Amino acid sequence: MMAGAKPLRWLGDSRDRLRRFPDAARREIGYQLSLVQAGRSAGDWKPMPAVGSGVIEIRVSAQGEYRVFYVAKIEDAIYVLHVFAKKTRKTSPLDLELGQKRYRELMERRK
Repeated sequence: MMAGAKPLRWLGDSRDRLRRFPDAARREIGYQLSLVQAGRSAGDWKPMPAVGSGVIEIRVSAQGEYRVFYVAKIEDAIYVLHVFAKKTRKTSPLDLELGQKRYRELMERRK
């Protein structure tokens, strides 16, 4: 980890899911998250208020379409809520629900 970089905290099975992705996708996601850790923006991202306040989605195209939901607004770390392969144009309701559930649990623990 770079000096001054915020640590990553992986929620649920998000890190295990990432490990099952093709090498090119894992490398690109790692690079994009390192940008966020350094306080910069990922290359291709959008806010995901449907998942939770401050949730960002990183979009990666590398041997398929992959997405990462994370929250960086919390001071101590960047929380990776969910990592998934995207198979259709619209994000699946199951992926949205899992992101929402982990976001709610994170916010509850922080109270």
